[in-house]
Amino acid sequence: MRWKKIALVLWTLCSLLFFQNALYAESQQELTVSAAISLKNAFDEIGKAFEAQHSGTKVRFNFGASGDLKKQIEGGAPVDVFASASLKEMDDLNAQNIILKDTVLNFAKNSIVLIQPVDAKVTIKSFKDLTKDAVKKIAIGNPKTVPAGRYAEETLNYLKLFETLKGKLIFAENVRQVLDYVARDEVDAGIVYLTDALVMKEKVVVIAKAPEESHKPVIYPIAVLKGTKNESLAREFEKAVTSETARTIFEKYGFK
Repeated sequence: MRWKKIALVLWTLCSLLFFQNALYAESQQELTVSAAISLKNAFDEIGKAFEAQHSGTKVRFNFGASGDLKKQIEGGAPVDVFASASLKEMDDLNAQNIILKDTVLNFAKNSIVLIQPVDAKVTIKSFKDLTKDAVKKIAIGNPKTVPAGRYAEETLNYLKLFETLKGKLIFAENVRQVLDYVARDEVDAGIVYLTDALVMKEKVVVIAKAPEESHKPVIYPIAVLKGTKNESLAREFEKAVTSETARTIFEKYGFK
């Protein structure tokens, strides 16, 4: 009889825990945010602050090249919020009526820079020095899918260097991969955002900043996706990204 009572108590406790967990799971809200990988450090911090202010909310980030993220969204990926590293991807989704037009906001700017490994074997002082015979490999993002790659191509074209350097270019899947190539000394130089260079300032050094007129403005837009099941929460997250708290975080990581 004693064992039956113990078993009944244990079963009751397990049942209570099960229903408690079930209720907790139901009360939790998840927000999926697809964002340009150059935003990772800043968005991770903003996401934690957002979760702290919205009890029971979990922000799940999907970081990658803006062009790849756009394709995922076009393919029906369940995304609530999209933040791109250029206006092009957002404009494309807007033209397809995939985002809520009244939620499109530009929230940050960035700069394009030329970087080298800290212990580089080749001395480079400017973009023009990339034409040196000693420079064999230059990493940039794939211009077809990576905004940083497009800005890099625009810059090199403006400086009349693209055709000369074509054979040296190594295309990466996203801007952080470019940064990794340079940090690991696998290439002689790379072209990234200033914010990326600051993330690994102990491993890479900024050689030169691209003239602002050499490429389209590096503007980051954000928007809520049409059909999201969490529109209210998604709009709240967008507000958080444009808040004074977020401004401080962006400035800390080098965004304008």
